[in-house]
Amino acid sequence: MLPVSSSGHVALLPQLLGWSYAELDDELRKSFEVALHAGTALALLIALRGEVAEVVRSLDARRLARHALELIPPGAAALVFERPIERRLGSARGVALAQIAGGLGLAAADRRPAVRPHSDARAADALVIGIAQACALAPGISRNGATLTAARLLRFERPAANRLSRHAALPIILAAAGLKGHRLSRRGLPRSLAAPFAAGAAAAFGSTLVASGRLVPLVDGARSYAPFAAYRVALGALALMRLA
Repeated sequence: MLPVSSSGHVALLPQLLGWSYAELDDELRKSFEVALHAGTALALLIALRGEVAEVVRSLDARRLARHALELIPPGAAALVFERPIERRLGSARGVALAQIAGGLGLAAADRRPAVRPHSDARAADALVIGIAQACALAPGISRNGATLTAARLLRFERPAANRLSRHAALPIILAAAGLKGHRLSRRGLPRSLAAPFAAGAAAAFGSTLVASGRLVPLVDGARSYAPFAAYRVALGALALMRLA
C-alpha cells in the first residue's frame, strides 16, 4: 500500500501511454476498475491477515469506537457524494491536479515532528483520519496518502502512521469493493468481457500479494515520505503537460 493512488494511475497511465481507455464506455471503465479493486482488496486481506487478526483479538469498546470514527466519515461521504465527485473531479486533469495536491500535502505533513507511538491514538485522531479518508473519494487523492498525511499532521511516528493508515483503509477498501461488485452483478456484464475482467482481477490480486511483502516494510521503514510525494507531483505534472 503506497501513498500514490492506484485509481489515479488507472486514470492517468492510459493517457500518458496513448491508450484509448478514456474513450471506452464510462460504465464499462468503472466496472473494470471494480474488478481491479476487488483483486487488490482480497490480496491485501490475505497479506495483512496477521495484522487483521491482531486487531480483531484486541478489540474492546474503546477500539471499536475509534474504528467507527475512522469509518463513518468516508462511508457517509460515499453514500451522499460519490456520484457528484466522480462526475466533477474524475477527469484526467482533475486526477492530475489531485496527485499534485496530495503529494504536496504529504510532503508538508511529513515535516511535522514524529513523536507519537501507535498506542497514543485517541478518538479525536480517529475522527481526523476518517475525515481524511472521506477526502480520498476524489480520484487521485489516494486513500493511503490522505490517511498518512493526517497521521503525520497529528505527529505520529512513521511506522505508527503507516499502521493507523492500513487499519483505517482496509475495511473501507473491502466494503467499497463488495458494494461495487454487488452493483456490477446486478447490472450484468457481457459474456465476452468476463475473461478480460477476470484476468485484470487476477493480475491485481497476484501483483498486490507479491508486492505487499516488500512494500509494507519499505513504507514502514521510510525515513521520509518525500520520494513518494515527489513521484506524485512529477506524475501529475507530466499528465498535465500531456493534456495541454
